[in-house]
Amino acid sequence: MKERVSILDGNTFLVCDRQGDIEPSFDFPTGLFSFDTRFLSTWLLTLDGQRLHALSIDDAQSYRTRFFLVPGEPTHYLDAKVSVIRSRSIGGSFAEELTVLNHSEREVEFALRLDMGADFADLFEIKHERQKKGRTSPTVGDNELRLSYRREGFHREVVISTSARGEIDDRGMTFRIRVGRHGEWTTRLHVATNIYGARGEDIRATLPLGGRRGAADIHAEQNDLIDRAPKLGCDCQSLAGAYRRSLNDLAALRYESITLGVRLLAAGLPWFMTLFGRDSLFTSLQLLPFLPALVPPTLLMLAGLQGSRLDDFRDEEPGKILHELRYGETAGFEEQPHSPYYGSADSTPLFVILLDEYERWTGDAGLVRKLESQARAALNWIDTYGDLLGTGYVWYMTRNPETGLQNQCWKDSWDSVSYRDGRLPAFPRATCELQGYAYDAKLRGARMARRIWNDPAYADRLEREAAELKKRFNRDFWIPERGYYALALDPEGRHIDALSSNIGHLLWSGIVDESRAVSVAEHLLGPRLFSGWGVRTLADDQGRYNPIGYHVGTVWPFDNSIIAWGLWKYGFREEAGRICESVVSASRFFDGRLPEAFAGYERDLTDYPVQYPTACSPQAWSAGTPLLLLRVMLGLEPQGEHLIIDPAVPEGMGRVELLDIPGRWGRVDALGRSRSPHDDTRGH
Repeated sequence: MKERVSILDGNTFLVCDRQGDIEPSFDFPTGLFSFDTRFLSTWLLTLDGQRLHALSIDDAQSYRTRFFLVPGEPTHYLDAKVSVIRSRSIGGSFAEELTVLNHSEREVEFALRLDMGADFADLFEIKHERQKKGRTSPTVGDNELRLSYRREGFHREVVISTSARGEIDDRGMTFRIRVGRHGEWTTRLHVATNIYGARGEDIRATLPLGGRRGAADIHAEQNDLIDRAPKLGCDCQSLAGAYRRSLNDLAALRYESITLGVRLLAAGLPWFMTLFGRDSLFTSLQLLPFLPALVPPTLLMLAGLQGSRLDDFRDEEPGKILHELRYGETAGFEEQPHSPYYGSADSTPLFVILLDEYERWTGDAGLVRKLESQARAALNWIDTYGDLLGTGYVWYMTRNPETGLQNQCWKDSWDSVSYRDGRLPAFPRATCELQGYAYDAKLRGARMARRIWNDPAYADRLEREAAELKKRFNRDFWIPERGYYALALDPEGRHIDALSSNIGHLLWSGIVDESRAVSVAEHLLGPRLFSGWGVRTLADDQGRYNPIGYHVGTVWPFDNSIIAWGLWKYGFREEAGRICESVVSASRFFDGRLPEAFAGYERDLTDYPVQYPTACSPQAWSAGTPLLLLRVMLGLEPQGEHLIIDPAVPEGMGRVELLDIPGRWGRVDALGRSRSPHDDTRGH
């Protein structure tokens, strides 16, 4: 498998191979992307007609990279008389400095060629291998190549300029250079991406940052964000490395929204560099105790785009929170429904959950008051449009069978919801975790209604509905002969009886009867679900199990962080610690950056977690995972004006200490100690 190298600044990012090259490919998509459009599809460097090979790559920073290269095959490295350094950075635009070094005793002439091309492909066109419908035209200037794409009113452009004189044609630039003995030659290339609006101006020009930033600006902003987070002191190098990498990645994934001009977190590179309802809400829950200032923009953006009408194409319904927002060509011409698209059944209750959790941590009742109508609309959606069959459960079935998502739970791939024997059920479907989220949302809505909205009657109603839902759920979803909850109900109310990681989300929501919690925990940590590196998405004896199947056997770090949180909530400190240890241990094999998912093979089978071939990395809710695991290990839980500390630090982790934790109680220190689950203290 080829290795990708990436740099990013929010949703402007570049993906290339180990040589720094970009070539058109559906199998190995690379390029320079911004706001869902690929602005460079070819960026290929040769020296005297030869491709270059990497000696080393310096990619310690998320926004800049250096490649140390030599021409020829690897067997000729020792005789290389010339080397090339590609130094690049990204910050709204893309810059690359090319340096050719002559290591010989005589002057040498070279022909340095950089092939350039832009297909202006929409991300969905790359994923689904679709052809372009507009027209690209090149314009050659004295020191620049301008490539422009138009399709009716849709206009995108890339301008590539150079600091050195060269021969420029409509497919790239050639530099015929002479380098003295032990000398060097350098040129600086700048790539500007233009996203034109109806008035012929770049639509990012009116944003506070204008879509243009330098490496120094990015470095300063990322450091400022990291400095605001609590300081971690611990004996576990894997945990320390994962924490630092997570903060760096969360800082790098922030981008400026065209819609409202606020800073948001993109969901994941390369396919999901935009706002997602579910992903953004879960990531906000993970990072809340560490970087609470990042949460309000997400809540405000999602509230501002809350569904207000019935729109079958977009799966929009009144009160529903969006699934995904795109800015590309296919969304603009309604070839995809993502402008925005509302095809998720979980983002709406999660919106209410996050709003309440944010206030519990920060004491910011003002935001809860400001978003009261949106929260009420979300709660109303649960009982109306969410309950497709009128059974008191949240169901989903797309209104758009052509381009809508079939599965609208977090496992949203086509085959993720199945019976134990592998058969796929009909629609609509009611997955178990959706009911847990709805239960939690009602209780949290009741809390906000009673404490902040001054509506005790509404609070009483929501609490009554939550209690009824919990009783009904434990009756209808429990499979007594197997001792676990069904993955879902089918349209006839029958159990979709696969054993899956979804039952861990039920613990997090609190909908599990206390009498059944032990059985759920045993299944989660049992050999069928627990690989040793984490809980698999699907148990290994189920019909559709595949250790490298996207949602049918892989291990998702985000999923495990929610499961660990749920185990902790039900008092399973040792079990929660085992989840934390397994995922933290896995992180060191990914240089601290947990990917979207990795294979579900047994830990005894491999000495390291096996990569999932197309996993997003970095991904926001994977970057948020070490933060939530830290919360679980330290047992941090807000309770009124106090912070409860009830540790679940796993055996062997040693000292784990967070300093300067922000919250409504001021900033406090918290200390977690190995194997001290009964040590309760209060921070003020």
